Amino acid sequence: MRRYFLFLALLLAGAAGISRGQEASPAGPVVDPATQAVAAVASGAAKPERAPDLIEHLVDLSLEASGISNHGAANTWQHFVIAAFILVASYVFRRGFTKLFFGGLRRLSARTETTLDDELFSSLERPISAFIALFGAVMAVKVLKLSPEADAARVYLQTVAAAVVTLWFFINAFNTILDHVHAAAKRKDLSVAAFMPWIKKTLIALILIFGVLMVAQRLGADVKAFLAGLGIGGLAFALAAQDTLANVFGSVVVAVDQPFRIGDFVQIGAFQGTVEDIGLRSTKLRTPARTLVVIPNKTVAGESINNFSRMPQRRVDQTIGLTYSSKSTQIEGLLGEIRALLKNDAEVHQEFIVVNFLNYGAFSLDVQIIYFTASPDLVGSFVTRERINLAIMRLVEAHGLSFAFPTQTIELSGDVARRMAGLKE
Repeated sequence: MRRYFLFLALLLAGAAGISRGQEASPAGPVVDPATQAVAAVASGAAKPERAPDLIEHLVDLSLEASGISNHGAANTWQHFVIAAFILVASYVFRRGFTKLFFGGLRRLSARTETTLDDELFSSLERPISAFIALFGAVMAVKVLKLSPEADAARVYLQTVAAAVVTLWFFINAFNTILDHVHAAAKRKDLSVAAFMPWIKKTLIALILIFGVLMVAQRLGADVKAFLAGLGIGGLAFALAAQDTLANVFGSVVVAVDQPFRIGDFVQIGAFQGTVEDIGLRSTKLRTPARTLVVIPNKTVAGESINNFSRMPQRRVDQTIGLTYSSKSTQIEGLLGEIRALLKNDAEVHQEFIVVNFLNYGAFSLDVQIIYFTASPDLVGSFVTRERINLAIMRLVEAHGLSFAFPTQTIELSGDVARRMAGLKE
């Protein structure tokens, strides 16, 4: 309340200064104002007066209905009283309107299941309240008689203030909606949640740029020439910053395709690691050695990506070698028990289990074992694999078999063999 009346005091003080400046103009021959204006326009020294807008026309009608002349050169005490009354009335109306209107909306939104309407109404209350205050201030100022320079400044400030309030309204609305979507995506564990922060920043930046251009055009700036120059400059900028633009477009491809999200363990080209950040220019991986790898997004978009976190199960493929002294019946019994071991293990995925005697190796009889752990978790799969490997060792020992290791048999004959035999004797 005190800030509002401070604004009122400053406004009235400024208007009083303008009024005193108009009253203190040097005395001279009395010239008809209409004749003076026509002469100035005809000579090109002045522009035609700006036509009053709707608000100004309503103010003029109100003053005439109250018996107050609005065609003089100076402000009367009635002008200041009416301006102050409009400011106070707009303040009272703003408080009452926001309390009743948004109070009713909150009661209605309390009956809905979603929280978006509650958040949206709360975020829009202050911009709408500011718009009502701005409207009241404009109405109050338009009651006063202003010089052409002061009126031009008032139009400029009014346009800028209205643009700021309008942008505030739309930015708050977009912020609330995007934050709600981001929270919903995180609750549902959607991959788009990782890209919501920079999508939000991009949309807010576009709204600000569009708003600034609209205000500039409203104030008389040549926006078309600016955009044409920006197109030529943009071409030069694109040539100079093509790598940066390629990284930005690479981030767009990653956002649309969504091959990974923050927290996934991936392999991008020759690099493996956990995704820590996805930015407009680069993607950051934390490697198993705890180093940080920064990969440009244009490289990410062009490389093959292996996402280990998207595996439904983790594959185990290993080969065990048995000695050539093993009997066929022993190997058959061992294969059957290994298959039973895997089929009865709750941590092994049951859709694909392979246990077969495949090859006669250079120094071993090779048995290939392929299965999938039920969980894709790396540490969990290591625990499962260790438990199964120990169980296989016990089965091999129970069947009287042995694991083979690289050996080589060398046969010697002729003079060399005879000389070695003689030395031994």
